[in-house]
Amino acid sequence: MSDLSPSSATVEAPIFLVGSERSGTTLLRLMLNAHPQVTWLNEFEYAVGMVSDTGELPALQAYYSWLDTHRVFRMSKMTIDRRLSYPELVNSFLQQRLDTFNKPLVGATVHHHFDRLLTLWPQAKFIHIVRDPRAVSRSCVVKGWAGNVWVGLNRWIAAERLWDKLSPQLAAENKLEIRYQDLVANNRPVLEQVCQFVGVEYSEQMMEYVHTTDYGLPNPKLIQNWKTKLTKREIQLIEARVGAKLRERGFTLSGYAPIKLAALDKFYLKIQNWWARIVFRVRRYGLGLVIGDFVTRRIGARQLHRHYQLKMNEIQLKQLKKSW
Repeated sequence: MSDLSPSSATVEAPIFLVGSERSGTTLLRLMLNAHPQVTWLNEFEYAVGMVSDTGELPALQAYYSWLDTHRVFRMSKMTIDRRLSYPELVNSFLQQRLDTFNKPLVGATVHHHFDRLLTLWPQAKFIHIVRDPRAVSRSCVVKGWAGNVWVGLNRWIAAERLWDKLSPQLAAENKLEIRYQDLVANNRPVLEQVCQFVGVEYSEQMMEYVHTTDYGLPNPKLIQNWKTKLTKREIQLIEARVGAKLRERGFTLSGYAPIKLAALDKFYLKIQNWWARIVFRVRRYGLGLVIGDFVTRRIGARQLHRHYQLKMNEIQLKQLKKSW
């Protein structure tokens, strides 16, 4: 006879890898996932994306509908058990990962709203990874998430503010801070530190992710490539916006003369970003999909909008490297 009762399995103390996109979270996730005792979920935002800043949990029907077109959730192949409460359901996703890969420890990467995780997992551990914002900003422009480096900083700023908010709430034994350049340049000692924090021994298998993904070994020569990829003006723009936080995180300023932006400069950057993003989206998805997505979202045509979202998800999936 099949068991019709909800699963009682609970992950009490998962490990979360947090930081902005393009900060090395994928690299560290792949290394951790390759460990024989650890399995790791990618972009676990869908666990907290609909939780409010005050900790209010979403209505389950609304959550089910949201997950229906969520690209990462759909890729995860998770099963939704509608008998479960919201906390039980998102916890079941972690348990499903453990069951699928038959490993004792599970973790997940979260870039946005990771301060909300404590609402659901008060005993969780957190690994915070930070990368030079000049490299992050440039990478966000290359990915098409921003039209210029000024706006490209938004994700880095948001993530670091969240960490500044979350970190004081965590006991010292429940948090670990590492820098991307240290992971790349000295991966063995950094990974040993991470493993000790997680509660496992370091394993050479952590570097074997290169055999199952499209990602290569860390290349220290690329750590400072923002110096040649960014213009002097772009570096000055970035440092004008986050210079203080950049120094606070242990990075060194370029030495270029500091600049101040007038209101007109910021307005131009905003307009330029808006246009560049439209051009990028049209090139990637085609004019028809971009217009269809915009119009159906604005008029509230949910079913038709779902159609456009799924089409765009398919195109986006084709752009991703193999990282599972």
